[in-house]
Amino acid sequence: MSFKWPNKDPDETLDYSIDWSRFLGYDHANSSGTTISSNKWFVDDADGVKTELNAGADHTVNALISKVVGMTATSTVCTVRFSAGTVNTVYKITSQITGTDGLVSERVVRLRIKEN
Repeated sequence: MSFKWPNKDPDETLDYSIDWSRFLGYDHANSSGTTISSNKWFVDDADGVKTELNAGADHTVNALISKVVGMTATSTVCTVRFSAGTVNTVYKITSQITGTDGLVSERVVRLRIKEN
């Protein structure tokens, strides 16, 4: 199963996030439960090969420019920043986390580039 973010105009530079708190069973009221100990972002190229995005570096995959922003202070939300992109292209973005419990999980999100 994959999720979908709102369409992005190729002229926009926007942050996109995945909130992992419900999946991790994190209780915000009591600040208890599993949190994110590390995270990675990937973008699939035209051949379906995952390209890992490295923190602090700009990456271009199929004309989509991305920059990893990092995690929020709560350690339950991962955020990545995208700019550019090819109109009428749907990008497959993967967020991979390792929880403080040692388990590794992934979520796939689709991002369509469309003129607004």
